Parts: sequence; structure tokens; C-alpha cells
Amino acid sequence: MKASACLILMALALLADGRAEALTFDFKDSKGVNNVVFELDAPLESIKGTAKGISGSVTVDPANLADAKGRIVVATNSLIVPNPLMRAHLLSKDWLGARSNPEISFDLRKVGDVESKGANVSEAKVTGVLSLNGISKEITAVAKVTFMPGRLREFSKGRLEGDLLVIRSEFGIKRSDFGIRPGEFLDKVSNEIDLTLSLAGAAAKGR
Repeated sequence: MKASACLILMALALLADGRAEALTFDFKDSKGVNNVVFELDAPLESIKGTAKGISGSVTVDPANLADAKGRIVVATNSLIVPNPLMRAHLLSKDWLGARSNPEISFDLRKVGDVESKGANVSEAKVTGVLSLNGISKEITAVAKVTFMPGRLREFSKGRLEGDLLVIRSEFGIKRSDFGIRPGEFLDKVSNEIDLTLSLAGAAAKGR
């Protein structure tokens, strides 16, 4: 009996050692590769802009996305639209209030319905709390997650060793849900906001 118990314990230890470990991916991007695209298509005007002031981190075992935890932050004043006057209005206290609400954040709460789409590529439903304009609301979106082991060296031009995690997602929110001039200017500023996220995080080794 003792021998059997020892064998079972040894087998469990080997299985534990074989599991992929949780890695923390840093999404702070000095190169400006990471971005969020936002689009509002109203009857009179179509607005399209980007945001690149992205930071935050996600801790996840690439072999078990369901246990992922993390937070992604976008600097409100990094939002850009082609028209400078429109951008000034967008960041003003009457709209996003960038001075009093300097960050737009997404706190990851749950990952479910994970489906493999190929080697190191998965699709999943991601649920978290989006905080915008001083209001927080739970949202769920579908995300494509690609794990790229050993590719940080190439991305950093040989400066760092490690892995990459790439997240792509498209989803919509309503500005009325976040208290952004609800019910106003609907001919020019759509209530529906379409968002496209393109993010890459790095887990450096030997640090």
C-alpha cells in the first residue's frame, strides 16, 4: 500500500511539473504597436479614431486561459481623431472628462467557452468590468488569443528573451451606458461605439 501511495504521489508530481506555468504579460508598449480603434457612425457624421496609450498586464497559463487575470488600461488623453477641434471636444469635461477621468480600464473577471482554433490559438468569451467616464459596467466580448512562445527576441530585435501573447477583439458599447451625453447629438455622434482591440503583451525571461 505504501509503495502504491508513493507511486501515485510521484505520478502527480510529474504531471504537475509537466503543466505550463502561469506567465505575466506586460502590455506597456513603447513602440506604439498596440492600439484601440473606435468608430461612431451617426446619420450626419462618421467618426473614427485610435488610442495608443496602452498599459497593464495579464497573468495566464497559455494552456489554461480560464484562469487568466489582469487589467488593461488606456490613457484617455491618448485618444486621437483627425479633427483637432473634435479631439478637444472629445477630451473636454462635457464628454470624456480626460482631466478627471485620466484612464479607461478593463478589469478581467472571467474567461469562458474557450475553443482551440489551431496551434497556440484560441477563441474565448472574456468578461470584465469596463470603466469609462467614471462609470463601471460589466461587459462580455469574444477575443482571439494567440500565444507565441520564444518570439519576444524577434520582436525586441534580440534585446530580450521570452514569449508574446496577442489579443484581438471586436465589440460594441453604448455611450449612454457610460453617461456620455446620453440622448444628445445623435445625428452627429452615434450612441453605438464599435471598438477593435489589437494588443500584444510580453513575458520576458531572466528578469
